[in-house]
Amino acid sequence: MELPTQTYRVTRADLVRYAGASGDFNRIHWSDRVATAVGLPGVIAHGMFTMALVGRAVTGWAGAPDAVVDFGVRFTRPVVVPDTDEGTEIEVSAVVKEITAEGLTRLDITATCQGEKVLSQARALIRTAR
Repeated sequence: MELPTQTYRVTRADLVRYAGASGDFNRIHWSDRVATAVGLPGVIAHGMFTMALVGRAVTGWAGAPDAVVDFGVRFTRPVVVPDTDEGTEIEVSAVVKEITAEGLTRLDITATCQGEKVLSQARALIRTAR
């Protein structure tokens, strides 16, 4: 069973807010000059910010944050955020992989940006609604 796709817009302003909240002020998250100097295609979103957006989708599907029992990802590709008002979008989808004997639902998650997968081995285990 497929779950409804969730789409999240990411702008440079979001990266600034996340940097302030997380304390991660690495210049690859706000300076094109620095990002390209280290071999990146441009400014990239914080990996943990990307993971947090995927986590938001998971909690939405689960119905509540405390219904998420386990959640993990591997970062495979950076989310490049252009210096425009529109920024970019991350699309998050999931399929129900199994329902365990304990009544937990295992999700296989896909997160893409510009048609490219940005995470691998993205999975969650959630308690089903009672």
